[in-house]
Amino acid sequence: MTTLAIYQVELTLLEHTFFASREVGQLYETEPVIGNYALTYALGWCASPYNWNGPPRYKVDLLPLNHQGRYVTPATFLPGRLRFAFSQFNAQSDSYYFRFDQNAIALERSRKARAMNFPQAGKIRLLAAESQARFYALLPEELAPALPRYIRLGKFQSKARLDWQPLQLLTQEPQEQEYVVDFFLNAADLPEAMLSGMRSFTLYNIPPAPLVRQARLRGPFWVGRLPNGEVVPLPAGMHYGVETLP
Repeated sequence: MTTLAIYQVELTLLEHTFFASREVGQLYETEPVIGNYALTYALGWCASPYNWNGPPRYKVDLLPLNHQGRYVTPATFLPGRLRFAFSQFNAQSDSYYFRFDQNAIALERSRKARAMNFPQAGKIRLLAAESQARFYALLPEELAPALPRYIRLGKFQSKARLDWQPLQLLTQEPQEQEYVVDFFLNAADLPEAMLSGMRSFTLYNIPPAPLVRQARLRGPFWVGRLPNGEVVPLPAGMHYGVETLP
């Protein structure tokens, strides 16, 4: 019988980190959260082909993890440990001749430039180095020795450090309880019965799946205790709900 291990993971950004969470005009913002799908790829639990021009591969890459019993929650930044950094970028050509075409910059007078689906100039808001976040990982106990110490995140593959702290489960089976879960959860990954009975929550509608925080949930929970005595409730049955994604 496979034994479940649950870890509280402290994530420290060692470099400025950028995700294109939201675009407002020429401002490209990183929201103060790290999605669990991005974390899953960063942990090396799955990998997409290096050269891939098709649609997102969430169903292909993440569904096998449900059968393996592996799951991570989104990362929630700790109070007082979140900072932002701002930067500008300019990808326009500095050649002798150029002109603006539709969604592109042409460098030859006689040839129309091919449209490019990426910005030429703007401002970006990044998660600043030394910001700290926390997430939870659930996995079979035999996979624990392979937990990484460092990962890379975001568009710039920025480095981050992970500190893993195991939780001591108070019961061998999930118990029916009601809790207000303060940290971020992926709404698409919650069990259907728990999601439909959610009483209150704060919604963050960030692609590819909405995240909820301060959610009042009732259903089966794993309850773990940290060495400092803090008790952490986690909804049982969380899994990558990518079947519902387009």
